[in-house]
Amino acid sequence: MKLSLINTNLNGKDILEKDFKTSMRGYNQEEVDEYLDLIIQDYEKLTHEIERLQQENDRLKRQPARDTSSRTKQPAASNGQVNYDILKRVSNLEKAVFGKKYVE
Repeated sequence: MKLSLINTNLNGKDILEKDFKTSMRGYNQEEVDEYLDLIIQDYEKLTHEIERLQQENDRLKRQPARDTSSRTKQPAASNGQVNYDILKRVSNLEKAVFGKKYVE
């Protein structure tokens, strides 16, 4: 699968095949190679994770939308009961916070 959303300059193979010029006071080549190996491993892990997430995203987009309206609709009687319960709780909270004088 081609990564269509991300434009990168390098891939794991590019990092692996990169050759640096050496000089008298240059870096330790073994140390640089070890570090680049870690970078390659992380880069490949990220690439695979991005591919996996893109596949999952595509799969989810293909699934039919679930009807959530049936879960949110409540009968009118039940709605009235919920409102009453909420008002009762608010009243009890006002009594607790402000005392009985506020409610009277």
